[in-house]
Amino acid sequence: MDAFYASVELLRYPDLRGSAVVIGGGRDASPQLNSDGTRRYAKLRHYAGRGVITTCTYEARALGAHSGMGVMKAAVLAPDAVLLPVDFDEYRKYSRLFKAAARSVAPILEDRGIDEIYLDITELPGAQEDAGRAVGVALRLAVFEATGLTCSVGITPNKLLSKICSDLDKPNGLTLLDAAEIPARIWPLPAKKINGIGPKATEKLAGFNIHTIGDLAAAEPQFLLGHFGKSYGAWLHEAANGRDERPVVTFSEPKSISRETTFDRDLHAVRDRAALTPIFTELCIKLAGDLSRKGYASKTIGIKLRFDDFKIVTRDITLPAHTMDAKAIRHAAGACLKRVDLSRRLRLLGVRAGALVKLADLPAKPVQTGSIEAALSLFEGSDDPSSAHFQWDANLLASPHPARVESVEPPAHETALK
Repeated sequence: MDAFYASVELLRYPDLRGSAVVIGGGRDASPQLNSDGTRRYAKLRHYAGRGVITTCTYEARALGAHSGMGVMKAAVLAPDAVLLPVDFDEYRKYSRLFKAAARSVAPILEDRGIDEIYLDITELPGAQEDAGRAVGVALRLAVFEATGLTCSVGITPNKLLSKICSDLDKPNGLTLLDAAEIPARIWPLPAKKINGIGPKATEKLAGFNIHTIGDLAAAEPQFLLGHFGKSYGAWLHEAANGRDERPVVTFSEPKSISRETTFDRDLHAVRDRAALTPIFTELCIKLAGDLSRKGYASKTIGIKLRFDDFKIVTRDITLPAHTMDAKAIRHAAGACLKRVDLSRRLRLLGVRAGALVKLADLPAKPVQTGSIEAALSLFEGSDDPSSAHFQWDANLLASPHPARVESVEPPAHETALK
């Protein structure tokens, strides 16, 4: 989908079409209604905080703003850009609509997130006659009729090349590529255009004077194996030559489900306990709701902390039985928290549920917490860290030598390839 979140917002606020718009503000960035019925929008120049851009319109991108950039940094580049809050409920609604529209044209669909899919059109009638052009046109039309939004389509022999080509002619693009065209159309592109080559790999490749996909394709396989490892080095060679044997997978079980939040300001575990307690609790409750809605129970609960020095620490705990209960998740997450040195300020806090099992596959159904209001009441009025009502207790700091980290962040290329 093209600038998906921003495009959804433009459906709601059509008067912003053609304007530089950034999505990533908090609730304070919500538009205000004037007495004459017009809207008043927040501007980047007035933003103060540490938020990150989720996406932005192409007009904002032309000014230098982009996804993942700090909002404060974007404010320097585009001070008059409009700032809007993130509304994931609305984006999920349009995500369902566009995927249903695409599936009506090409039913073999792999869901790659809220705004991206892969489709296998090999067996669709007529697809081989015109290299898939008619199917691509039909896909864009079906999505637009269902949502009012545009998308860009790449049609190629495999997923890796289609991912690259879907980005070449945005917005509302349709790019077709035959394997014979790889040297002319793919090799001149920067190596980082390959999904799976992140900033660190790009920097390392540049150190060997490898800048384009063509440079990478020309590198000796043994050289890549020696400098990037057997697995990743072999993959780099295959990817640069446009080879990818991965099928379109119509269903896969999630390995984990998580919830996390980045704070507008660094929070201290002791002095900001009153702020951290409800945030920590709400994350656990939302995670329990996600498990219930998706039909899973978890046996491994973990936490993720990013400190003010950007160091990331994770801790996991394995439960005696699977659960989807907010109280059990909160208690387990609190136990993980006790194993971390909390002397530094926090930028981010997250809670994760792993070792997932579908409820239908469990011999006994886990206890499910009821409403959010009921779940909230479970955590009120107790500071006993040994109870199921465990609050954020930052007075119990871990020793200067905390326990071994039981789960680690995956390398950048692994994250991108998942």
